[in-house]
Amino acid sequence: MNIKVNLLLCLFIGFSVFGQKNIDPTPADIDLAKSIRSKYEKSDVAILESTENITFGYNKSTSNVTVDLSVDELLMNINHRADIFKYEFYDSSSKIENFTIKYRNDKLAYFAVQDEFYKDNDLFYNDARVKHVKIDFPVQGYTYNYHIDKKFEDVKYFTSIYFNDEFPVIKKKIKVTIPKWLNLELKEMNFQEHSIVKTQTTDAKKNTTTFVYEFNDIPALISEENSPGRSYLYPHLLVIAKSYEMNGEKTTLFNSTADLYKWYKSLIDQMKDDPEQLKSKVTELTAKTKTDEEKIKNIYYWVQDNIRYIAFEDGIAGFKPDDSQNVFKKRYGDCKGMANLIKQMMIIAGFDARLTWIGTKHIAYDYSIPSLSVDNHMICTVLYKGKQIYLDGTEKNISLEEYAERIQNKETLIENGDTYIIGKIPTVLASQNKETFRAKLVVDGEKLKGSCKRTYLGESRTEFQNIYNSFETDKKAEALERYLSKNDKNNHVTSIKTSDLKSREQALTIDYELESENRLSNFDGEMYLNFEFMNEYKKFTLKDRKTDYELDYKTLYDSEVTILLPAGYKVVKLPENLTQKEEDYQVEVSFSQKGNELLYRKVFIFNNAILPKNKQEKWNTTHKKLVEFYNSSITLIKS
Repeated sequence: MNIKVNLLLCLFIGFSVFGQKNIDPTPADIDLAKSIRSKYEKSDVAILESTENITFGYNKSTSNVTVDLSVDELLMNINHRADIFKYEFYDSSSKIENFTIKYRNDKLAYFAVQDEFYKDNDLFYNDARVKHVKIDFPVQGYTYNYHIDKKFEDVKYFTSIYFNDEFPVIKKKIKVTIPKWLNLELKEMNFQEHSIVKTQTTDAKKNTTTFVYEFNDIPALISEENSPGRSYLYPHLLVIAKSYEMNGEKTTLFNSTADLYKWYKSLIDQMKDDPEQLKSKVTELTAKTKTDEEKIKNIYYWVQDNIRYIAFEDGIAGFKPDDSQNVFKKRYGDCKGMANLIKQMMIIAGFDARLTWIGTKHIAYDYSIPSLSVDNHMICTVLYKGKQIYLDGTEKNISLEEYAERIQNKETLIENGDTYIIGKIPTVLASQNKETFRAKLVVDGEKLKGSCKRTYLGESRTEFQNIYNSFETDKKAEALERYLSKNDKNNHVTSIKTSDLKSREQALTIDYELESENRLSNFDGEMYLNFEFMNEYKKFTLKDRKTDYELDYKTLYDSEVTILLPAGYKVVKLPENLTQKEEDYQVEVSFSQKGNELLYRKVFIFNNAILPKNKQEKWNTTHKKLVEFYNSSITLIKS
């Protein structure tokens, strides 16, 4: 029975595709597809025309300003054949009213449209749903018409409009019609260096103002690892609904940062914290402390170690913190719930603690813009002796007053009753994340062998601890050995001794013995020493990137290896030293000799945790020289 049904379904779909008239590409379509493909070689499909229409309405029953978005796109296959997915997200504050794919003759294409909850490994639960469809383009130049109608139930959640798409767009039009009763700003972001044509018209009869933005030949969204957030990269409009007037009464929305804060506070005021359920744990954590700093640390570190971070997005819960006792009982929470738990525990311990909103480094905006797009994270601030101490419960293995790169130098919005405080996360220097490597080695036959020591500070320590703790207990020793040997079969690590790997307060140290094989060879009375066995940054090349490269944190790596030469030999050739100092990075690789010892120094510094696009070509030149240095050898002869 199932076989017959499947066969009939296949025949029906096949008839739908091949039985339609006037749907095949014309010679002109094929030529156009080839022309576009020559320009956008990595894309299989292009959007020939895209039109977005945005209008606004008013829901009397909810007193909300609503948004209606319609999208029409003409999709063309520019490769020989293509299969793509088209999709649109929605959630409890929005809905998709129409989602259709049609042939060029305006007949409905019978592709199966799926509607399901959106699953994300980083989200424990969220209310997002997605409509999606797989579209088959049988030949080059084939086209479909794509259309959606989407409604946002509250304008505050409609925050931005982007011009770029995952496919290149040949012609793009965005049309925004604003009624006179709505005070709404379209803030133009990243428009410089783009030929975006803007027109404005007024309809006196309808009491509306329409803004039309037109932009042609738009590249597809860039997919590169370690890229800045899209708010830095692409032209877009921020939609800021400030106020509206209905029946002679004015209602303020987000006219200022104070309005944004007022809305946030209204959510906090709905919370029903029960601090009594936390008191015994706070008493336990502070009972033996002698200073306020110890109390703060004990509470902060306990939350880091015992509350699991799980993202949770569900309507208003995407903005409202969970009650502290719920997070405490469940032993998990999102950033808002964890921040609130820290706040309530700190208050019980006698500190002035406040919830704090912040946008991570991924977001380009600050709090001069009153919009929900400004922040994506929540932490806790303790106001203590005239300073702001920030506590981010989602970080692990981070010490008090250490801050992750992802929030450094970002503005904070700190609760202050009916008002607020604007703060800023401190920025650290690369030296505060210093990683050092020291080794004293001797030449033994064809080996280099001796003792090594590694030291980690700041985020280099935190990163190591996070990776190390991600392994199961019975696999930690093996993982550490692989890490220290650089997973190189020629490197053998023994006698590993570490400092307390759980400590946040001290430098993390690892001492061990190393034997590195196949390091020496002889030929015609000369000995060649292949000295490089760590290869730091050897694979860090940035060819053909289109965006800045963001490192995890500001870095200072300092390596010093002393090599005792075999008796009776002298050096006749050393690699040429390499030094490159730039504003964003510094590389120094050198050899020096004192008696029968060689001192091998390597220093890598990334001052700003970023390699800008316009500096990457110079980095690649430096990197090429670095690889040549690593691949060279030291020539020795008998003295």
